[in-house]
Amino acid sequence: MQTMQLVVAAVLATQQPVPPLPPLPGRFPILVAPQLDALTVASDALQGLEGLAGLAGMEALEGLQGLEGLQGLEGLRGLQGLQGLDVLDALDPVSPLASQDPQDPTDSLWRAAHQAFNRGDYTSAANLYGDIARRYPSTARAGDALYWAAFALYKNDDLSRARSLLVTQQRQYSKAATLRDAAALFARIQTALAKQGDEEAGRWLTQHAQPDTTRAQSCPSEDDDEDMRIAALNGLLQMDAANAVPILKKVLARRDACSAGLRRKAVFLVSQKHADETEDILLDVAQHDPDPEVRQQAVFWLSQVPTDRAVAMLDSILRTTGDAELREKALFALSQQHSPRAGQILRTYAENANAPSEAREKAIFWLGQQHSGENAAFLRGLYGKLTEEDLKEKVIFSLSQMHDADNNRWLMDIALNEREPIEMRKKALFWAGQTGGDLTQLSGLYERMQNRDMKEQLIFVYSQRHEAAAVDRLIQIAKTEQDKELRKKAIFWLGQSHDPRAAQVLLEIINQ
Repeated sequence: MQTMQLVVAAVLATQQPVPPLPPLPGRFPILVAPQLDALTVASDALQGLEGLAGLAGMEALEGLQGLEGLQGLEGLRGLQGLQGLDVLDALDPVSPLASQDPQDPTDSLWRAAHQAFNRGDYTSAANLYGDIARRYPSTARAGDALYWAAFALYKNDDLSRARSLLVTQQRQYSKAATLRDAAALFARIQTALAKQGDEEAGRWLTQHAQPDTTRAQSCPSEDDDEDMRIAALNGLLQMDAANAVPILKKVLARRDACSAGLRRKAVFLVSQKHADETEDILLDVAQHDPDPEVRQQAVFWLSQVPTDRAVAMLDSILRTTGDAELREKALFALSQQHSPRAGQILRTYAENANAPSEAREKAIFWLGQQHSGENAAFLRGLYGKLTEEDLKEKVIFSLSQMHDADNNRWLMDIALNEREPIEMRKKALFWAGQTGGDLTQLSGLYERMQNRDMKEQLIFVYSQRHEAAAVDRLIQIAKTEQDKELRKKAIFWLGQSHDPRAAQVLLEIINQ
């Protein structure tokens, strides 16, 4: 019966491929994509782990899918290299594909224009979209065609013609679906023209960046998010920071609820221009703005102000705030400061038993991302002082991300320490295998391990290594292990291998 079960396992192993495991989180890259609302960026780094829970041996990942420390990555798209970029010049929109309607006389032209735009043939796209507006001015698509023609001209640096088409759209097609997008594009075109010395465009930027004194006291509608004004402010900031910064200060001095969205965008603009007043403005907003999201935005962007005052403010926030999100942004901002004092504040917070556990986990995570010997030594020492398993798990994970020989040895020590909880040992073993631990040492552990769960974890660790020696170890287990369940697991993982030796072993088992 046992032989038959192993044969079945071997057959299944050859028939049920497991998708390759995605890269596990290491030193996460900084994603640069200019966005106005930097705090809405999701943490993509752990998405690759989704779906792994059902794989044998993946128990060590339990808890990592919810790794709170990664939430501090929100907003990284705005960091490192964003300065000098047009914050409104994000990923270019893709021309919409026309729906098939044989009765619509613009259908074939729209499709041809769409294809030209998306392959980067902006000259043809501008001509084709322009043909729609000229030949069929009364159709529903005419107004939107003007926008796309203007966008194509903008991509070709034909700015004056692009501006003219947008003016026409605004005057003749006030109900066009692209009208708001056109307003933002118009501001970008005016900015580009102003840089080329167009005085009219320069005056337009200054005028439209000014506070709107004619707006009614009621809050603007959801559709009115002041994109035009933000675009004008951004353009003016690039052209003439001396005149733009005072206007931004006026925006941020407002305290009404209706302007909270505008203030958040203004904080971002301030943070991207390292003027003499940047630090003072951000510190003031972080302390006094009545809107929590505006304060959080200011604290987040203090990460880009490497001064002692900024670090002191972030330290004060950590020690006094009851706002979990504000505290999270402060931890992230400190992790980006790269100053000895900021590092010490993070370490002190990580070992503060009176601090919230979730925040301590984030501090531990960010310490691990700095790849410093001082932080590594601190985390190894901190582990023994901790009693909460979630905190201990974060220490194991953070140390695994430093890819250091001392840390790998430490992970192996935890895995071998029978006084440690079995789940901590399994996690340490998993990360030791994932981060390049010595395969010879890992291979020799199997006979030394007395705990069955640890043996199962080792089988999984071998399965994730690409060296020939790892396949050799799985083959030996599949042939000689007395525990039939462990043999079946080794057979299963051999079935996922592309090594011809594994296929030969499986055939031998099938033919027994």
